[in-house]
Amino acid sequence: MASRPQSTPSPDRSTPQRLQRRLGVLDSTAIGLGSMLGAGVFVVFAPAAALAGSLLAVAVALAGVIAYCNAVASAQLAAIYPSSGGTYVYGRNTLGEWPGFIAGWGFVTGKTASCAAMALTFGHYVAPQFATPLAVAAVVVLTGVNLLGITRTALLTRILLGVVLATLAFVAAAAVLGPHAPSDGGAGAAAGGWGVLPAAGLMFFAFAGYARIATLGEEVKDPTRTIPRAIFAALAAAFVIYLGLALLLQWQLPAQQLAGSTAPLLDAVASSELSAGAPFVQAGAAAACLGALLALITGVGRTAMAMARERDLPSPLARVGGAHTVPYLAELAVAAAVIVLLLTTNVLTVVGFSSFGVLIYYSVTNAAAFTLPTRPRHAPRWLNVLGFLGCLLLAVTLPPASVLGMAAVLAVGLAGRFLVLRRRLRKAAA
Repeated sequence: MASRPQSTPSPDRSTPQRLQRRLGVLDSTAIGLGSMLGAGVFVVFAPAAALAGSLLAVAVALAGVIAYCNAVASAQLAAIYPSSGGTYVYGRNTLGEWPGFIAGWGFVTGKTASCAAMALTFGHYVAPQFATPLAVAAVVVLTGVNLLGITRTALLTRILLGVVLATLAFVAAAAVLGPHAPSDGGAGAAAGGWGVLPAAGLMFFAFAGYARIATLGEEVKDPTRTIPRAIFAALAAAFVIYLGLALLLQWQLPAQQLAGSTAPLLDAVASSELSAGAPFVQAGAAAACLGALLALITGVGRTAMAMARERDLPSPLARVGGAHTVPYLAELAVAAAVIVLLLTTNVLTVVGFSSFGVLIYYSVTNAAAFTLPTRPRHAPRWLNVLGFLGCLLLAVTLPPASVLGMAAVLAVGLAGRFLVLRRRLRKAAA
């Protein structure tokens, strides 16, 4: 299918109202870093350690390399197509409608489940006996914040990010002070070290927050300059933090305890000389969940809006309005879907599910960036090839339930789009 030069709707449809450019480098970086330092930083080390064992830091480094490839591709494309929707828009413009749909559908479905996981994690940290009602309340309140406009979202994200960074600094100090666990030979490592690949796939879930910067491309000032700077700054900061925490956690906790922990950072503090600060870590985890949930609802809503503009989702979701020019119907639809998941499903197991969807999303990003005729010196084509193959490798080596579950969701989306297109063709021919 022939590519189109710009991400604009077809001529037979009225031009949609555009969002306003309000975000600078600092706000964009804060949104990306706030997404990457969400609930994942408080839970992802345990399942990754169970798979990688003593090679946890290697899994973090591998995930970081793939994330860098994806960040380069995202920065290239976002500077050229500074519209809401991220890789959904990039895929449509460079590869065709079907690759774009695969990216958009994978992002919306996977990240909607992630929103529910973030909300429920918040509830469990604050008051486990009332986890679900608290999670629903968090979704309602944060959706209200988003409806007040993107500058309010960025302000609250900066505040929550500050709390999270202070919490992580406290955890690092506790791990340094010890007492430290004796070496147990890397118990829990996967046989032959093959567990590093699925562990890297899970760790990638934590790095994927910079996608939020790209999905907000229509609301960024001077996108050609701002988006690349914000993406690389957020990714570099997240990589240093994750690698440092991986090394400190392995130093502080026995390998078997780390692998089986449901709250590894809390356990690290509880077993240290700073154990009295455990409630501070709980509060930081709650703030992290709220920050990530806020950014996720924003990003998923913008991608849904972009898909609705092209009628890959119901067209009313493309409406932008209100005093703060936000995609209010898309935001409300995402919130409703998250609340349904919270009330009907246990979503704490969707990290692998979401990772698979996001890795497919970024494989499309790398394929789209590969087609660009001009590129900066730091973005050679071989980097796009490495990112594409790396994403697919990490995706297929995730736990089988995650792979099969997300593959089924993608198949349903593709079949649904095929049937809708056939129906439209029949109506047009009638």
